[in-house]
Amino acid sequence: MDFVRGRVVISKAGHDKGQYMVVDKVLDGYAYVCDGKQRPTEKPKLKNLKHLCLTSTVVEMPQTNKQLRKLLNSFSKID
Repeated sequence: MDFVRGRVVISKAGHDKGQYMVVDKVLDGYAYVCDGKQRPTEKPKLKNLKHLCLTSTVVEMPQTNKQLRKLLNSFSKID
């Protein structure tokens, strides 16, 4: 598995620890992630790759923040 656009990840460190997010893009050991609420798609958060836990799911990047929240909400209900 690798960090690619649309990969669902879990934050392992920081104030957002334990939250599901989606990778927007990856640059030089860092990933821009968004969750549609605290971090909308227009302003993704820059996180170190070692602070993210990969899941096996890759999704098509949602067009709106509402769609992204709905998608990630289904993941949090599974746990």
